[in-house]
Amino acid sequence: MNGYEKQVKELLLKHGYKLIRSGKGSHEIWASDKGVSVVVNYACKSRHTANSIMKATDIDHRF
Repeated sequence: MNGYEKQVKELLLKHGYKLIRSGKGSHEIWASDKGVSVVVNYACKSRHTANSIMKATDIDHRF
């Protein structure tokens, strides 16, 4: 598998998160209507990183 970035972004979109802006380096800032924001790496290759993003958003999904 190339990485988890596509799956993470699809789950974020499905749960109402929107891309706010590009961050520093290879990162993007995503936020929900509730005010929760997370940083997503363009090349999220680690399942541990993907799970950390899901945990920060309170989305009940584990890779």
